[in-house]
Amino acid sequence: MTTFDHSAPMGATGLPQPPRWVCVLLGLFMVFAGLMVLGDIAFFTVVSALFIGWMAIAAGAFEVFHAFWTKGWGGFVWQVILGILYIAFGVVLISQPVAGALLLTYVLGVALLVSGAIRMLIGMGRWQQGGGIMIASGLFGVIAGLIILTGFPATGLWVLGLLLGIDLLSHGIGWLVLAWRPAAAAA
Repeated sequence: MTTFDHSAPMGATGLPQPPRWVCVLLGLFMVFAGLMVLGDIAFFTVVSALFIGWMAIAAGAFEVFHAFWTKGWGGFVWQVILGILYIAFGVVLISQPVAGALLLTYVLGVALLVSGAIRMLIGMGRWQQGGGIMIASGLFGVIAGLIILTGFPATGLWVLGLLLGIDLLSHGIGWLVLAWRPAAAAA
């Protein structure tokens, strides 16, 4: 016989909401982590590059392992090549974390510039459906990309850490807001 606990308030997904103290604890931890990162963004930029390097090595190793495991599925050579490229990228990031942070920042600047321009074009094409928001979003991406690229390589030592710090801080604030919302809104 299956029983269900209906004592916890349900969220929009139909899953029980976490207890308020869990949201507060997670929010406070995220805010603290965000402030720590913002306290030394250059250090955490390098730490981010190291973390991404280790994850790339792990993903590459798994890709190569997967290629041998599923050899009969096709694409074996491409999977092995992709895995080796991941591993090589990770080794570069780990062995040269400052240069890796510069590389990641440069790629981020180019990606923001290109995606911003594309969003602006989409917004112009959808002007009647509220494309102004998309144009504004694209303009922000273009400006952010230009700031990163025109300040390069100096931006490479602080951009990733700044973005990580802001993300952690906003994530923590989000959890705190969730914890202190009225109980009626939680249901």
